[in-house]
Amino acid sequence: MSTSGMNDATMGTSTSGGVMVGGAMMTPNKDIVDNAAGSADHTTLVSAVKAAGLVETLKGAGPFTVFAPSNSAFDKLPAGTVNSLVTPEMKPTLTKVLTYHVVPGRLTAANLTSGQVLTTVQGEQLTVVKNGNDVMIRDAKGGTARVTIADVVSSNGVTHVVDTVLMPAK
Repeated sequence: MSTSGMNDATMGTSTSGGVMVGGAMMTPNKDIVDNAAGSADHTTLVSAVKAAGLVETLKGAGPFTVFAPSNSAFDKLPAGTVNSLVTPEMKPTLTKVLTYHVVPGRLTAANLTSGQVLTTVQGEQLTVVKNGNDVMIRDAKGGTARVTIADVVSSNGVTHVVDTVLMPAK
């Protein structure tokens, strides 16, 4: 199956064992970090999580809901932003941005309702906007990210792949 140049791996084709993301099968027996580490579409996110020292946290019991920006989402940021954020002196800022993508609990797409306000691990809020089958997440600065692959279930939570990096107000 191919649609607009996207193949099953990038579209998130679901099988009984899991969901294909970035060319790898995301399975419920792996934690959020181990699933993300297998995705060719999330190498920037995985590197950023390591740089922020959040690997052990996201491998913890959770449960967590993660809105995971793809590599192309990070590519939308101004040139040099990612390289700057992963430097040791920017670790506090990087940690704020990454933890702004994490919500306590296991929220599947079916649990998300339009207008719902989610408080992130970082402390600020995200707002869910649903339009038909489309799920958008609005950040504190008014930016929106579209969920491109929903319900990637892991042993310690659920991940929703998003097409834009969400930004906290502070």
